[in-house]
Amino acid sequence: MTAPARRVSARLGAIAPSATLAVDAKAKALKAAGRPVIGFGAGEPDFPTPDFVVEAAIEAARDPRNHRYTPAAGLPDLKQAIAAKTLRDSGYEIDPAHVIVTNGGKQAVFQAFASIIDPGDEVVLPAPYWTTYPEAISLAGGTHVEVFAGADQGYLVSVEQLERARTDKTKALLFCSPSNPTGAVYSPEQTKAIGEWALEHGIWVITDEIYEHLTYDDATFSPIVRAVPDLADQAIVINGVAKTYAMTGWRVGWMIAPADVTKAAANFQSHLTSNVANVSQRAAIAALEGGLDDVHAMRAAFDRRRKTMVSMLSEIDGITIPTPTGAFYAYPSVSGVLGLTLRGRRITSSADLAAIILDEAEVAVVPGEAFGPSGYLRLSYALGDDDLEEGVTRMQKLLGEAK
Repeated sequence: MTAPARRVSARLGAIAPSATLAVDAKAKALKAAGRPVIGFGAGEPDFPTPDFVVEAAIEAARDPRNHRYTPAAGLPDLKQAIAAKTLRDSGYEIDPAHVIVTNGGKQAVFQAFASIIDPGDEVVLPAPYWTTYPEAISLAGGTHVEVFAGADQGYLVSVEQLERARTDKTKALLFCSPSNPTGAVYSPEQTKAIGEWALEHGIWVITDEIYEHLTYDDATFSPIVRAVPDLADQAIVINGVAKTYAMTGWRVGWMIAPADVTKAAANFQSHLTSNVANVSQRAAIAALEGGLDDVHAMRAAFDRRRKTMVSMLSEIDGITIPTPTGAFYAYPSVSGVLGLTLRGRRITSSADLAAIILDEAEVAVVPGEAFGPSGYLRLSYALGDDDLEEGVTRMQKLLGEAK
C-alpha cells in the first residue's frame, strides 16, 4: 500500500510557532473571557502612534498615487528618508539604492538570511536570542550555532566565545544590540571588537538595530558598521519604525546591504510580497522626518517602568536580574526557584514556572525556552505603570509561597 503523501511540507512543518505571540494571544484570549490577566509577553509599546504620523497616513490614503503598485523595494522618498536617518542616528552615509523596504522587521530578517545563506552554512547566534532568528536561519537552509552568555556575563558574548564557535562552515553572525530578549547593550569597545573579529575572518554580520533609540543609564547604541567601517561590504543592517515610533501594526521595516545582496533580495521580494502598503510607507516617511521628541517621551516612560520592574523583581527570592540598559525587556534568571514546589506543582523548568504564574496569578510571561536555555523569563515593560506594578506584585505574592 502506498504511504500517504505528506500534506504539509517538512520545511514549514518544522517551524516552531512564535512563543512571544503565542503567549500574547493566550493572554488576550483569557482577558476576552473575563479573566483579569496582565500580559508581559508582547514586545509592543502601549503608546499610540504619534498624531503627526497618523495625519500623514490619512492624507496619503486620499492621494490616488498611493492606490497603485509602487516599486517592490520601496518608495524612493522613503529610501531617501532612511538614508538621511541612518546618517543622523548612526553616523555614516549609505546609498538609498542599497535600501529595501520590507513588511516589518521580520521580513527583513528572513530576506537577509535568505540572501546569503546556503544549505550547510552555519550562523553564529548569541543566546539568549529573539525567537524568530533560528527559524529564519533554518528556512534559509542554514544551521544556527548557539553561543550562550548568561546572567553572570550580563548576557553579552565575548569574542573568545565567538571564536570557539567558528568553523570553516561559519558564514554569518547575528548581532543584536540593544537586545531582545535581554535588554543588554554592547559597549562601543565590545561592538568594535566583535566587528573586527568578523571582518578578519570574512564573516557576514546581520545586525538588528530595531531598538537603537531605547538605551538607558550610561549605555549607548553603537552601530557596528560605524565602529568598523570596512565591515560595510559584509554587513546587512535590519531596522524599522515599529519600536521607536510605536508603529508595530503599520508593518514597515528595512534592510541595508551591499549592492549584490540588495539586488538579490529585491528580486525575491518582487515575487514574495511586492511593495509594502503605500500608506504605511508614507507614514514611515513622516515618522523618520518628524524628529525624535515623541520617541524621547516614550523612552522616558520606559525608563521609569524599567526601574520599577527591576526593583520589584529583585525582591523575589530565587530571582537574579541584571539591570537591562536597552530595549524594553527584563530577563531575570529564575534558577533559584527551579526544583521548588508551588501550590502543589513542581517547578522543573522556566516553562513550568511560566505556566504556573499564568494559571495561579493570571500573569503572562515568556519562558526562557523560547530564547535559548531554560531557567529564565522575559517580561516586557512596554505596558502601563499600573498594570506593571499589579502584575509583578502578583508574582511576588505567588513566588513567596514556593518551597
